[in-house]
Amino acid sequence: MKDRSTQKRPAPPLNNRHLRDLALHYVGRYATTKAKLNSYLARKIRERGWTAAETKPDLEALSAEFADLGYIDDAAYAASRARSFARRGYGQRRLEQDLYAAGISDYDAIEARSESAAQLWQSAHAFARRKGIGPYAKETAPPEKRQKQLAAFVRAGHAYDIARKFVETQPGEYVEGDETGT
Repeated sequence: MKDRSTQKRPAPPLNNRHLRDLALHYVGRYATTKAKLNSYLARKIRERGWTAAETKPDLEALSAEFADLGYIDDAAYAASRARSFARRGYGQRRLEQDLYAAGISDYDAIEARSESAAQLWQSAHAFARRKGIGPYAKETAPPEKRQKQLAAFVRAGHAYDIARKFVETQPGEYVEGDETGT
């Protein structure tokens, strides 16, 4: 016979107060977007159910209220992701995919896109340095390895012409076309 104290009781169905508490906890713990908050709350409602006595909540209104209060800022989230991606060596296309998945609107992504464009060469250098490609390689790579490096660069979201410049650059040389001079 199982001990009743070790069995986990199912969580009670949600109501408006509990849903708001969950939302506050979530935005307090994670940097998030309105779309991610809506998705999280919808999942919690599916998992736990909703109290029959109350009308279904308007998740859009709740996330809009949190944005008005400053708990959520999609534009700041997007700009932060752009800086993070540039530091880690990811390109603009990879950032675009991430912002789309996070539910960032085109309007809120304007600053992030311009920041990513400004960091184009720095992020390419960061990626090449991290992977030991081109000017950061110890020795010249054979053609088949350069193809793999080129593919890795493109998967990281960099434009093909920039990726090719880095992959074709010899170890220790200056990357032709680099405006930063780094």
